[in-house]
This record gives sequence, C-alpha cells and structure tokens, in this order.
Amino acid sequence: MTSAPVIELRDAAKSYPGGVHALRGVNLTVDAGEMVAVVGPSGSGKSTMLNIMGTLDKPTSGTVRVAGYDVSELSDSRLSALRARHIGFVFQHFHLAAGRDAVDNVADGLLYAGVPRGKRRARAREALAKVRLDHRRGHTPDELSGGEKQRVAIARALVGNPRLLLADEPTGALDTASGAVVMELLHELNASGTTVCVITHDNGIADALPRRVRFKDGEIVADSRFGAPGGVRSAACSGAGHTSCSRTGSACGTGGADR
Repeated sequence: MTSAPVIELRDAAKSYPGGVHALRGVNLTVDAGEMVAVVGPSGSGKSTMLNIMGTLDKPTSGTVRVAGYDVSELSDSRLSALRARHIGFVFQHFHLAAGRDAVDNVADGLLYAGVPRGKRRARAREALAKVRLDHRRGHTPDELSGGEKQRVAIARALVGNPRLLLADEPTGALDTASGAVVMELLHELNASGTTVCVITHDNGIADALPRRVRFKDGEIVADSRFGAPGGVRSAACSGAGHTSCSRTGSACGTGGADR
C-alpha cells in the first residue's frame, strides 16, 4: 500500500481584505523523501504557502492534507499534535532563547510532546550531534556564530523526528560559507530520509535542489526536476488548473520547459 504524500494542496487559495490574493488555486504534492525548493521573489506567495503547508495558517478555500489528514477536519489540539509529530520549522532569524545554552534551546522543541526533561535534554544532545555541534552544546546564542545558531535551530526542528522539515530562507541571514554548510546539512538530512522543503528567493540555492517549484503572483508557474527519466526536466506547470506534479510521474497540465 502506498503511503500518503507528506503534503497535498488542492486548489489552495489565501485572500486578505482589500482584494489581496496571496495564493491563487495552488495544487502541490510533496512525497516522502523529496527535497524541494519553493522559489520566487518577495511577495510571490511562497512564505504564505509555507505557513499553510505547516498548518500555521489556514487557506481561505481549498484543501490541505498533511500525512493524509485533512487539516480542516482537525480540532486545534489535534492539529497541534499533528504539527508536533510531523513538521519541523527552521526560520531565517533562528528564534533562539537568549541566555539558554544550545541543549536547552533544542530541548524546547519537545516541550509540548510530553517528554520528561531528562529525556528532552538527552535527545537534544543527539540532535546537536547530527548537526555537528556537540562540541558547542553548552554555549548560549551570543557565543555562537550565525551559522552555528542556524544549526541549533535545525537541531531543534529535528529533535521530534518530524517527517517534514520546512526551512524558510535558512541561509538568508548568513554569509556565503555558513550558508553552504547549512545547505550541505539539509542535503545530508534529506539523504537520511527527512523530507525537506526550502523556501528561498535565491535561484542559486533553488537550482541546486532536485525539485524546484517556482512562484509568481500567488501561483505556481513551474515545477521541475533534475533526474527525471532520460535525464531531462519535467514539464513546467501552470498554477490554477494544474493538478499534480508528484514524484510518481503524474502528468503535468501544461507543456514547456522550466526556464
């Protein structure tokens, strides 16, 4: 039996008062084990989609499924539990607690999972080792570099063993060398089985990932992959009306290569 996709959006739209349409009928499937870049300029809707994928916000219309669950059918408590079990978040500006060392910052990722304090700290140390920071685990954020802070944030996102890691501009506040280390780490995590979705405005980062979903004006304008059969990219996709471009090879609604 085939497992449900990690994320499914069907005709997802998000509107705000004043006629602002952040998302316009987005259709997207992300399967387990994928590594996806969602790329587009500021204001294109990509961060709005991340919030909806991560169940931090709800669409105005359309359907969102996480691990097969229709999130509109879940109570707030069940939605929080689903988020805690399945999704880890990494943001551009780290959001680490000042004055608390790396172990405590990572252990905070398990605060709402019912894990006793001793086990939280043990799992935090394991997560820090995964991001190659076990030697810095006793340091507070003001004693860490920007790249180290982001790696602590990644460890915090991973400590609950989520199926999906959502990273919003994870290199945006870093220098080039630190950003390269963070992206290398995300590739390693994906290779070990974590589904990774990177939100970015950086075409260089996007083009280095196996799948690129390009946003413009609230719509998906292209969805492409390297490594497709024959070594070619998949077809480009329109936003509204496009049905699916999953790893299973379902047909795209439009022709043309991603430019």
